[in-house]
Amino acid sequence: MNEYLYKATDNLSAMITAQPQLLLTLSHFGIPMGFGDKTIAQVCAAHGVESKFFLLICEVYSNDNYSPSAATLRATPMEGLVPYLLRSHDYYLNRRLPHIGHHLEKIADMLPARAGKAIKQFFSAYIDEVHEHFIHEEKIVYPHINRLLNRESGDKFTIKSYLDTHDNLEEKLSDLVQIIFKYLPGSETNDDAIDMIFDILQLSHDLRKHAIIEDKILGPYVKQLEKAAKL
Repeated sequence: MNEYLYKATDNLSAMITAQPQLLLTLSHFGIPMGFGDKTIAQVCAAHGVESKFFLLICEVYSNDNYSPSAATLRATPMEGLVPYLLRSHDYYLNRRLPHIGHHLEKIADMLPARAGKAIKQFFSAYIDEVHEHFIHEEKIVYPHINRLLNRESGDKFTIKSYLDTHDNLEEKLSDLVQIIFKYLPGSETNDDAIDMIFDILQLSHDLRKHAIIEDKILGPYVKQLEKAAKL
């Protein structure tokens, strides 16, 4: 019995049509649009993506209750995990957050000065927090994984210390939406406001999936590596 909703022989466009949220994962994998009626396996092969790993990530996005077993993680080629997470960081920092910030500037300028300033400051502080979160992962966590894969010694870091202090970045986005709802004028129907709130909610959902990937895939996978390295 197949553990996942989809198989490598399924049509990629049909899968995305049935699960629109999976469209966001394509940029994280470096897969462009324009794959026609090709199967998941064909598209993955064309872009150097391991189809088993692709399906694992897609299952996390499609099924909120999914948690891969230890056997599944051992059977899945995981070399693409760190590149996937790095591309996700680039997508959030250089595409989605600036896009939201562009809309937010317009909305904040329409509000009373004090409220507009508070919203801008909140969003600016959030971006700083995201930067700090990602920098820690890129300078500490991902090099740790690479050292384990290369069987290098001398690393005292363990993934447990990271998971114990792991912050969920999507929670403050929900706070931002509530602040906007609180101060947005009752007569406001501006398309920028609608687009911005939709984008924030969409990003919040994507960041929640990102956190699940870290908690349910990266964490257990690295624990397996550490056990093999006897850390």
